[in-house]
Amino acid sequence: MPAVVDTEKCKGHGECVEACPVGAITLVDGKAVVDEDACVECGSCVDACPEGAISL
Repeated sequence: MPAVVDTEKCKGHGECVEACPVGAITLVDGKAVVDEDACVECGSCVDACPEGAISL
């Protein structure tokens, strides 16, 4: 299952975007959005998010 963003917790810092090795995350209107087809479920974004807004 691809990474899931809790939009209530996401503050749009962008650390997840930088951490994703396949470029599956973008910021849209200040919130992280995961491309489910591109996500390889590596967990880099989960570790990078300072708000704990991303889970696998």
